[in-house]
Amino acid sequence: MPPQVSAPSEADSPLLPSLESLIARSSKRTRSLFSLPPPPHSNSVASLHFNPTDPSTSEPIKSHLRSKISSEYADARTLPPAILAQQAGPGPAKPSTSNSNPSSQHSRKRPHDSLLSGLIDEIDGTKKAANGSSTTTTTTTTTPSHSSTALTLRQPAPSSYSNVSNQAGGGSTGLLSSALIHKKEMASRAAKPTFHPQWKLSRVISGHLGWVRSVAVEPGNKWFATGAGDRMIKIWDLASGELKLSLTGHISTVRGLAISPRHPYLFSCGEDKQVKCWDLEQNKVIRSYSGHLSGIYSLSLHPTLDVLVTAGRDASARVWDMRTKAQIHVLTGHRATIASVVTQDSDPQVITGSMDATVKLWDLAAGKCVTTLTHHKKSVRALAIHPREFTFASGSTGGRNIKTWKCPEGILVNNASHDTIVNTLSVNADGVLFSGGDNGSLKFFDYGTGTPFQSAEDIPQPGSLDAEAGVFCSAFDQTGTRLITGGADKTVKVYKEM
Repeated sequence: MPPQVSAPSEADSPLLPSLESLIARSSKRTRSLFSLPPPPHSNSVASLHFNPTDPSTSEPIKSHLRSKISSEYADARTLPPAILAQQAGPGPAKPSTSNSNPSSQHSRKRPHDSLLSGLIDEIDGTKKAANGSSTTTTTTTTTPSHSSTALTLRQPAPSSYSNVSNQAGGGSTGLLSSALIHKKEMASRAAKPTFHPQWKLSRVISGHLGWVRSVAVEPGNKWFATGAGDRMIKIWDLASGELKLSLTGHISTVRGLAISPRHPYLFSCGEDKQVKCWDLEQNKVIRSYSGHLSGIYSLSLHPTLDVLVTAGRDASARVWDMRTKAQIHVLTGHRATIASVVTQDSDPQVITGSMDATVKLWDLAAGKCVTTLTHHKKSVRALAIHPREFTFASGSTGGRNIKTWKCPEGILVNNASHDTIVNTLSVNADGVLFSGGDNGSLKFFDYGTGTPFQSAEDIPQPGSLDAEAGVFCSAFDQTGTRLITGGADKTVKVYKEM
């Protein structure tokens, strides 16, 4: 039989405070918090008559500050040792002007901040009031080493700007003047964009029956090649815009073209998973490179080695020996389609941009990734290498979506903004960065500063839909004075400097 437990007696139960006293205490505290006179840091006339020794005016403000400090600054009262070490860093102490010229020191302090600082210090325990005298007329000069300085109202360090502004008018006006002077100096030290002439449409070339997805200019600057969704590769005269040759062989959209500067070869790749090498002396395919598991979206020739790099929808970049057709490396690591690949003769020799929003820099000799850049927020569809500097640019979609990087580490240099999906980027030797958007917008930037200097719209040709205004590919000629673009209206447009 379980033991019976007796009910607790009234003498054993703890005594609770009466509800009336709790209500009275809460009402008193609410009144002290919300029925405040003007605080000492306000600019009202009543705050000028604030008396810190009068409990009727000081106690409500202290209660309000005490509640605010407890709710918002409780975590900052004691800082970790690492941050304390940074606050008290090595170096010479700042020169003090309190002894040399106390009148000027006092003129730089605003009295309302001094009153508020005194109240905060009194609440925080860093300063004690003595004999009922006012402790709010001086600011705190020292704080304990274990306490945070987050609640201390810091005065600006004396400088030539503040001296000039104090002579001119002093007070908050002087602080504003010094801030404006500092802002002007920072603006004068900022890099200024280089002047570039405007660009205008010079020629519209029709001939393709599908979206123009790739373009490449011959190293001799006499002709250029385009590849399109009609599975054709067309070669055009650069001066006149006349069609010189059409090459057939792909069974799907031609997505990449590259012309060798050392051999009479034209390389092409497409969504049919094929990479072809065309002999321009015989105008036929002499080599094919097989190995990709899906469509190939980009192609690049190494500038000094007989090496070809292709990348596509199988999230891999493959390095081919141009002559033997051997697959040297398979560069894996991206988690989505590689939309763009570029090569250069110095490390990193291969750079890839993927739809997993990353840019990877590769060591060509080892076949391994050296650096992964994760600054982009969305898919990276375009890459462009500066022809003279050791830098490159990448483009994606969203705000501040064009970034320039310094090699070999991949250090971010500049940000630029093109408010659309960036499909193509091109850079010339004069420092003009061109960006072509998926909505048909064209934007020209100063490469050194990322400052835009011209915006335009791609006009669809008659017979095309308004939605067919996207720009898919672009390339500057060898002189950098003409820009060739291909778009969704199946035409090739040539722009030149005005």
